[in-house]
Amino acid sequence: MAQVTDSVSKVIEEFAKLPGIGRKSAERLAYHVLRVPKSEAFALADAIRAVRENVRYCATCFNLAESEECSICADSRRDRTQLCVVEQPRDLMALEQAGVFRGLYHVLLGRIAPLDGIGPDQLTLPQLVQRVRQGTFSEIVMATNPTVEGDGTALHISNLLAEFPVSMTRLARGITTGSVLEYTNKEILADALAGRQRL
Repeated sequence: MAQVTDSVSKVIEEFAKLPGIGRKSAERLAYHVLRVPKSEAFALADAIRAVRENVRYCATCFNLAESEECSICADSRRDRTQLCVVEQPRDLMALEQAGVFRGLYHVLLGRIAPLDGIGPDQLTLPQLVQRVRQGTFSEIVMATNPTVEGDGTALHISNLLAEFPVSMTRLARGITTGSVLEYTNKEILADALAGRQRL
């Protein structure tokens, strides 16, 4: 059976370390890199190097940034009375793509997960409390994920911020438009019933 070269083997190993990429996908990616023009392969390598060298966390909200502040914190048109708390930068990006929220964000860089060894001290909670203390926020929107850990993190934060005169809200949950009750899981149904509104 033919063996791959050391270089090909190494690139397959590196691709296989990526989340959601198994051995077969890693092999396909490696052979794709070999098939494309050198300029395209080097552009990928340069993009990976640039993102590791240039991207950091925003000094204010911990979103991804290429300077001291991210573009959202630097935007004077944002509503500075609303602060949305999310777990990760990718959650912030999902909310921004929805195009509805015009306030500021705070990224926790995780969630409290004792079974995974992640406690409150490993999140950006002190910085969040400091922002609320110094800011002019009237509403804090808890947008942690609707999981046991996300709900626990939201509860911990609401306790931390209880002394401040801000309204604490949580993202609504429930049944999406167009879905069928028969195929909706029990957690979504429970949230929908608990959060029901008057007609």
